[in-house]
This record gives sequence, C-alpha cells and structure tokens, in this order.
Amino acid sequence: MSYARSNGIDFYYEQHGDATGMPLVLLHGGIGSGEMFEPVLPALAASRRVITVDLQGHGRTGDVDRPFDVGAMADDVAGVIEQLGVDGKADVLGYSLGGDVALRLALQHPERVNDLILVSIAIKRSGNHADAIVAMDGMSAEMAEMIKPSPAGQFYAQHAPNPDNWGTLIAKTSDAIHHDYDWTAEVAGLQARTLLVFADADSIRPDHIVEFYGLLGGGLRDAGWDGSAQPKNQLAILPGQSHYDILTSPLLAPVVSGFLQSSSSPQ
Repeated sequence: MSYARSNGIDFYYEQHGDATGMPLVLLHGGIGSGEMFEPVLPALAASRRVITVDLQGHGRTGDVDRPFDVGAMADDVAGVIEQLGVDGKADVLGYSLGGDVALRLALQHPERVNDLILVSIAIKRSGNHADAIVAMDGMSAEMAEMIKPSPAGQFYAQHAPNPDNWGTLIAKTSDAIHHDYDWTAEVAGLQARTLLVFADADSIRPDHIVEFYGLLGGGLRDAGWDGSAQPKNQLAILPGQSHYDILTSPLLAPVVSGFLQSSSSPQ
C-alpha cells in the first residue's frame, strides 16, 4: 500500500512495470479507481513504469471537505508527480473525469507534464451529446443506493478508507457533473504534445472532437506526401467502442504506446 501526500491528502498509488525512466501516470474515471485500467495495464507496463493514482475521495484515497473540482484535483496530481516523476515530470493519461484532471494539470502545471493522452473528454459541457447531458442532469445524491451494487460500489465498499462515504462520493460527483464549463480559449495554448482518443460511439459529439483536434493544430491541412505538415498532436478513434467501455479496446494500448514512442519534435 503506497501513498503520496499532496495538498493535505494521502493519495493511493500503485507502480507497475520498469521502475526507471519517465513514468506514465494513469488517472481514472468518475466513481472509479486505478483498477479501471486493468484491461490495458499489462500492455502499457510491459516496456515502462506505469503509476495509477486514486483521485480525491475515490478508491483507496480518502476524502476531504472540498468539492470534486478538477482544477483542485489537478493541483493534487501535480504534487504527486513532483514526488514520483523523473525531474518532477511524467507522461499523463486520463480517462473521462481523469482526462479532465489531466487536461487541467497540463494547463495549470505544464512543468509537470511531458506527453499527454486524453481519453473520451469534452473541453466544454455542450461538447457532449444531448442525451448524455440529460443523463448528467438526472444524476443525484439520491441515486447512491441504486448504484451501490455496481462493480464500482462493491470495490468502494471493500477498499475505501471509509466505505460509509459512498453517498458523499455520489453526491459530490453529481454536483460536479452539473457544473457548466468551457475551456476552449485555454486549450489552444496547451504546451504538452497531446494524443486525443475517442470511441466511435462516444458520449462526445463528433463535431466537438473535430473542434478539439483543430484547436491543437490537427486536421487543418493535408500533411503532404512527405509528411512535412504532419501535426505534432494526434487523434485516434477506436472502432466498436463507447465512452463506457473504451478502456477495454485491444487497440488502446498500442495506440498509446505508439504515440509515446514517436518523436516529440514538432514537424
């Protein structure tokens, strides 16, 4: 059981694979934990050091009297990376809530992020499909008991520092996903080399995916027969997947590994 203290919270983390070199930090989705990455962890850790971190109030990390704010969570992770990274830096992959935290981390603490992988996130709330927004609006603290038998609820009951806080986790999650946001203006200034990954049946609208990638300089022109105009940032759409099962795609690990192994030099 390993913990790193940041902003007054002891964050549970696990290390897998080679213990040397630039680590890859994995940030999980809402009401989940680092265990969400079990489908891809062996492949990602086969050639590098991989660190999973349980976010505030999730998994084996305790909660504090603070809302689930992705900016504050990004500050938390910056402190963890400062302790566990190489020269205080890491490659970072975030999925869903963890992707929002990873993006905020790269924007607020660019000195902590080497390469960035964002899986299934929107940079503004309206970037989600309308029915997905309706589902977000419908989530409430009262749903805690209904969700409790789910795999996430069972894991929390077995491993959380205080399993009785399940209702608080759902209430804070509900409050967070009702919050409107738009990071469009900031994204254009993102410094980290970035890979965007989406499912072909994602909760994110296809036109928003194109907008997001365009802000990173992608999809704006032909790369040229010699690749001279190939953008430094990349986009992957994984077939036959949705927002909810994208981490199980057999293509995710090869896509991520290929991006991390490729040159970070701008073309």
